[in-house]
Amino acid sequence: MNEIKRHIPNALTCGNLICGIFGIIQVFEGNLTNASILVGAALIFDWLDGFIARLLHVTSPIGKELDSLADMVTFGVLPALMMLKLIENSCTSGTCTVGAFGFYKPYIALALAVFSALRLAMFNVDTRQSHSFIGVPTPANGMVVASFPLILMYHPAYSAYILNFNVLVIYSIIMSYLLVAELPLFALKFKNFGWAENQIKYIFLILSVLLLILLKFVAVPLIIFLYILISIIQNLLKKE
Repeated sequence: MNEIKRHIPNALTCGNLICGIFGIIQVFEGNLTNASILVGAALIFDWLDGFIARLLHVTSPIGKELDSLADMVTFGVLPALMMLKLIENSCTSGTCTVGAFGFYKPYIALALAVFSALRLAMFNVDTRQSHSFIGVPTPANGMVVASFPLILMYHPAYSAYILNFNVLVIYSIIMSYLLVAELPLFALKFKNFGWAENQIKYIFLILSVLLLILLKFVAVPLIIFLYILISIIQNLLKKE
């Protein structure tokens, strides 16, 4: 029984990885909405593997490494390819043509995969990130990118903002930087459920739920922006 328990979290992590693999296939087939749904499913697996590991007291170094490898595929490579397709779909006459030195402009989206790899490698060796994060977590970027096709499908009024070449390119550049930036961000981990110790987390969760109720998929990019903003405010208050 103990042997079976030990493999349950890793099996869930493999579920995350499988979602990423099938998501990449969907991108190549032009089904970005399906890829978004698979990112959402992967997020559930990603949360469950850690939760179950702590519940069963079966954490292991192999589990940590496997989790990072799965995240690299699902929240690194997959969102980068989705962003590449979105940028290509946003091209107007001349915007995606080969520029200086033969560079194909939409390839800037692939920086998200490169910096996700750097971010995950840094996370694995950075002892400061046991109870908080330094830099934006890769699943957060995956959530934002995955929300774009869903916004296009269910909230077409915002399509002009999503399928905007400059917006998508600038997002790719800024988020690539934020993935590895020396930016402390709070983690949604609770040692206890007291208000005083978790005030920032509760405020963030309440605002996030309200945004989701009011704006649905449009809320996802706003929630990640709110997460970064609240973390910055918290850091500034600590310095005072």
